[in-house]
Amino acid sequence: MKRLSIALLAIAAVATAAVLAPTVSHRFTALPVVHAQSGCSVATLNGNYGFTYTGFVSAHGTTGPTKTPIAIVGPLTFDGAGNCSALNYTVALNGKIETSNSSPGATYTVNSDCTGNMTDPGGDSFNLVIVGGGAELMAIDITPGDLPR
Repeated sequence: MKRLSIALLAIAAVATAAVLAPTVSHRFTALPVVHAQSGCSVATLNGNYGFTYTGFVSAHGTTGPTKTPIAIVGPLTFDGAGNCSALNYTVALNGKIETSNSSPGATYTVNSDCTGNMTDPGGDSFNLVIVGGGAELMAIDITPGDLPR
């Protein structure tokens, strides 16, 4: 029984050494090296991106201010030259579903640190963050009237 325990302990020690050897000898390369992204431009955004937008629309009625829930989903197309449009998107406004065929005329800028801004024809403004060399885009509405109070 004692020989069996010693043999199992020896096997465990060899297996542990085999697993740890690459980590110890290459301690600083065991994990992938990650760097902050830079070098973006308007050309980084080129093609179709899916988007969702949720929140509330404020309105002033006869009984005072009201907030109506809104959700929008669809494709957003960037041309790589500072122009973008939303085609064939769906809007749910207070539970009523509508589709739209076109929303052209938005413009965007991109900074070298992969942040930027987009302004739609209605005057809404969005701050942008580009991730993965243009593989993903995140945005938030920064229009003064749309911010929570």
